[in-house]
Amino acid sequence: MTITRWTPFSELAVLQNRLNSIFNDFGTPEGRSESLASGNFTPAVDVYEDAQKIVLKLDVPGIRQEDIDVRLENQTLTVKGERKFEKEEKEENFHRIERRYGSFIRVFTLPPTADMERVSADYKDGVLQVEIAKKSEAQPKQIKVGAGAGPKQVEAKTAA
Repeated sequence: MTITRWTPFSELAVLQNRLNSIFNDFGTPEGRSESLASGNFTPAVDVYEDAQKIVLKLDVPGIRQEDIDVRLENQTLTVKGERKFEKEEKEENFHRIERRYGSFIRVFTLPPTADMERVSADYKDGVLQVEIAKKSEAQPKQIKVGAGAGPKQVEAKTAA
């Protein structure tokens, strides 16, 4: 069983996103599906890290790879994209449009341990995965502990 730390503020962020969505749709008159279709959306993202890298996974289903722009500048990662509403059907034929369309932008400030030269992005099955390697000096080091003779020079070895 894995023990996870409970963070109450993450649940508040989810609640805030849901309320924002409700209030954004509140003023829309019925039958105005075009306003729903062209509204901006914010893709969900998971960010995690391990000893070697920082990983971001963004849910961007329905967006073509050519419509995604990933840029890295001054410790800032910017992801832009657009999900286009294809008007193959007439608007009056729709009963409901719940998926969000339009452009989005997500900006992430990276820690100083991020290696700006070793970044990769992969798009598969509607998920954009961006991996940023950590600098070698940011890798954890194992320190050999000596016994009995007092402080002396110790040798640092990078953990594998």
